[in-house]
Amino acid sequence: MSRWIVPLADVVVSEDDIAAVADVYRSGWLSMGPQTEALEREFAQYAGARHALAVANGTAGLHLVCAAAGLGPGDEVVVPSMTFVATVNAIAYTGATPVFADVRGLTEPWLVPDTVEAVATARARAIMAMAYGGHPGETAALARLASERGLALLEDAAHAAGSRVAGRHLGTFGLAGAFSFFSNKNLAIGEGGMVITDDDSVAARMRLMRSHGMTTLTWDRHRGHASDYDVVAVGFNYRIDEPRAALARRRLARLDADNARRAELDARYRELLGETSGLTLALAPTPGARSAHHLFTVVLDVGIERAAFRQALAARGVQTSVHYPPAHRLTAHARAVDLPITEAYGERAVTLPLFATMTTGQQDAVVDAVRAAVSPARAVTGARSPGT
Repeated sequence: MSRWIVPLADVVVSEDDIAAVADVYRSGWLSMGPQTEALEREFAQYAGARHALAVANGTAGLHLVCAAAGLGPGDEVVVPSMTFVATVNAIAYTGATPVFADVRGLTEPWLVPDTVEAVATARARAIMAMAYGGHPGETAALARLASERGLALLEDAAHAAGSRVAGRHLGTFGLAGAFSFFSNKNLAIGEGGMVITDDDSVAARMRLMRSHGMTTLTWDRHRGHASDYDVVAVGFNYRIDEPRAALARRRLARLDADNARRAELDARYRELLGETSGLTLALAPTPGARSAHHLFTVVLDVGIERAAFRQALAARGVQTSVHYPPAHRLTAHARAVDLPITEAYGERAVTLPLFATMTTGQQDAVVDAVRAAVSPARAVTGARSPGT
């Protein structure tokens, strides 16, 4: 049993969800088939995209996006360091070089045209935007910059299932976008993901690479649509399976309702914590945009010791996290770059619990714990935990 009174995230799988998955197992067809086809059709319609391809996980989706964009050795891709490492790994898989850019500000941890322009060289082939916490950020402005500079805009929309700007879903502003269905995401199925694009040729390349470069799939041959296959490219095994596709279909049907609840909780956090000394609330909603509200983060004032703050919340049964250690500080991607805002955010940001089934009582417990943790007794430089 979890020791957390309020976990960072929570997933509730209903009996109807379980029944839908069980029906797939009873059908005897477990690899990509009718459930996957239906999920792709429904997600494409939901996002307003011409093509949607279900994949094994969000990282696989990002890799397909980068590969289909034609990235390779000698190419550079401007990317935020304030992201999960999968964003950067997917670029590196192709042999291209990630070039880290700073973010807008301490409460706005996303790329903007100015920070991209500051690091883009003649070798730049693409910009990788990341919808941090589900916030649309300045994706539309990055799309305009990419068009002006002749660059591909690639979208890491792992946090952004349901995020829109002026009615347009994230993932549709660039060449292609990738979503994650990992167990802590808004549309959670354990592992899984989706890539979307309006480009027919990009969709064809991703579809081919998703399954070993094969010209037909097992489902095609099962239905009699083909009797054999060729392998025309060096591809990957990035297929999803039917049980997870079935679960994703059910969760997609209630995604808007879940995100609406997240929006209510976000607004309530802002009402209750907005005047709290010792911290600043990040990811504020912007007019004309709708966030998926995947994360709720606060930035601690200088002098508030983050480890002590998190320990104080943990002592009250409230789980927190850090999203993320900057990628340029990770050993695999370490380099000397000047990213002062990213580094400050990386040192001072804390993610508070937020999930669609969170109760008002649970949120009150978080708020009380936060207020206690930044009380004057703790808000001094080098503050120590009791007994030390």
